[in-house]
Amino acid sequence: MATFKLIDTVPCANSLGEGVQWNHQDGCFWWTDIPASKLYRYRISDKQLSTWDMPERLCCFTFAKNDARILAAFESGFAWFDVASGAVEWIAKPEAGVAGNRSNDGRCDRQGRFWMGTTVEQKNTPEQSAALYCLDQQLSVSKHFNGLMISNALCWSPDSRKLYHADSPTHSIRVYDFDAQTGELSNPEIFAHTEIGVEPDGACVDAEGFVWNAQWGGSRVVRYAPDGSKNLVLDMPVSQATCVAFGGNDFNLLAVTSARIGLSDAAISQQPQAGNLFIFQTDFTGLPEAWFG
Repeated sequence: MATFKLIDTVPCANSLGEGVQWNHQDGCFWWTDIPASKLYRYRISDKQLSTWDMPERLCCFTFAKNDARILAAFESGFAWFDVASGAVEWIAKPEAGVAGNRSNDGRCDRQGRFWMGTTVEQKNTPEQSAALYCLDQQLSVSKHFNGLMISNALCWSPDSRKLYHADSPTHSIRVYDFDAQTGELSNPEIFAHTEIGVEPDGACVDAEGFVWNAQWGGSRVVRYAPDGSKNLVLDMPVSQATCVAFGGNDFNLLAVTSARIGLSDAAISQQPQAGNLFIFQTDFTGLPEAWFG
């Protein structure tokens, strides 16, 4: 029987905490509060929480192998961001002409490319949709598919042969064959379903190739076997779990972000920890986060 021990709760009260990841160089979990335009860093050794104000909403980000800056997907596109100086160097704004869309969930593949999916925040035309983009090491952007509403749950199998992705309002996670050399996707299949009222949000893959998915509206994180069967459920004290990441020296700590956006006063009184970051000690081992470059 798997055990989860809640060893830390970071009282950050995020409106929409997202994109949590472990930085193995500084021993910290990093994440963003999208509506607040803030970047967070939490050092587990001394429980030090740091925050930075962003020039616009930071939707997801990654670290780089050969650059001290973070590679950010701000609401309007890709940019380098210098945490120390606040300097921004824009790279590409792939949906600059689509009013009502913004960047959303993203991460690097193990080959060092940064992937980011967008979300339709305000639908202005019937044909408006979100898409999935890839930024390669030459800083060129490719579009992989569109027709989405809320791109989420992006992660890869340990051997990089599978890519997992969700369009949250469809209540399903899909799995694709992934060509690690070219970054091309093919053969989409339904991997797992969530029930009505519960949407798949941020995800990661552990060392055994099992998929961990934070489930918005479900008060839980679910671990799925590689065949898509439900392996276990981690119950959360908040209804809107948003993203998951493994970290710690042994990669056995699971961090879970959450959100309080959209909750009524009554709901928040029932779940006062909504928006906090939760860190669990687990029996499982995660994988190091891939970096850009």
